[in-house]
Amino acid sequence: MSTGSSLTDRSPRWAPVLILGGGLALVAGLDAALTLSGLPAPVGSARLAVLHGPLMVLGFLGTVIALERAVALRTTWPLLAPALLGAGALALILLPQPLLGRLLLVQGMLLLVVVYLALWRRNCDLLVSVQALGAVHAAAAGLLLTRVEVATVVPLLIGFVVLTIGAERVELARLAMPGGAEATLIAHAAGLTGAALAAVLWPATGGRLLGVSLLFLTAWLVRHDVARRLVRTSGLPRFAAAALLTGYAWLAVAGLGLVLLGSPAVSAAGYDIVVHTTFLGFAMSMILAHAPVILPAVLRVRLPYTAAMWGPLVLLHVTLLGRVLTVGVGTTAGWHAALVGNVAAVLLFVAVTVLTAAGARRRPTGRARHTRHPSPTTEDHAPACPP
Repeated sequence: MSTGSSLTDRSPRWAPVLILGGGLALVAGLDAALTLSGLPAPVGSARLAVLHGPLMVLGFLGTVIALERAVALRTTWPLLAPALLGAGALALILLPQPLLGRLLLVQGMLLLVVVYLALWRRNCDLLVSVQALGAVHAAAAGLLLTRVEVATVVPLLIGFVVLTIGAERVELARLAMPGGAEATLIAHAAGLTGAALAAVLWPATGGRLLGVSLLFLTAWLVRHDVARRLVRTSGLPRFAAAALLTGYAWLAVAGLGLVLLGSPAVSAAGYDIVVHTTFLGFAMSMILAHAPVILPAVLRVRLPYTAAMWGPLVLLHVTLLGRVLTVGVGTTAGWHAALVGNVAAVLLFVAVTVLTAAGARRRPTGRARHTRHPSPTTEDHAPACPP
């Protein structure tokens, strides 16, 4: 999620439309979360409720990630990956049987692997290989979902999200990383992949191995991420750093939960904690941190930092903390309130983003505002492939 704004110069003007599939997956996934919990929901479909996980992780996150990577390749054919993922999410939402939607999601993820291979051929960046490995995790999870329950493939979905975001954090902070950071991340990625596969085949033992792998990777990322320094600054750098550090904290909670439980499917409480600290606490927090950089690059909109961005971030983490604590003590009423707060935080993030972008569009802007974002990217600092 590190594309500079200049990378959109050669992408089709209609490319931002592809985000709509991911947006629909997000809305349907939030509706499904309310239905699963027994709370009133706008649609309240029992069929959608069982598709909550695939809609949120493969439909929403998958489409956003694939669109950003497709734009980075600066040509048209990679846009088929987010298009397939969005179409898969739409098929899950609309069709009575989920098979076609699941197969479209698998095809979208496999094409995302091809996109990563094309990016690899451009600069031979080891970090791209880690992201490609994450997409393989997601494709395998999508294929297995045609036969097994979502709880079985949670380790693979965790691998997809963690490897993708972890590689992008190293990419963005490349200049601050120690020498050999790429090789170290690959070693972590190999260990996490082996642990995720073990967790699918032997949930108790493999789940604990996955938890240990997450804890080691999180500790390494936190140690070297520039967020530790930027959190002492102000404005956008401080906001992004706070979101990153809290995201890492939730990933550590997920790792600890796996170490203690073995498999997230051991209990409903354990499943709720591991899944939502990973995909809400970690993944969504990372999206909030990077949104002011990602969205202008991908959607061709200005998204200047505003203090209002702290609202969804604080609400997300306060309500997620409440959710974890209420699950721990078994208080259903408090858990329901925390879940509603989680949904409200995500919707508030969407609202703040839309309103901020709309307000920025109405304000006049100079040419200097369209210069490339100074964050280091693969294009800037990755070695070029030899001819």
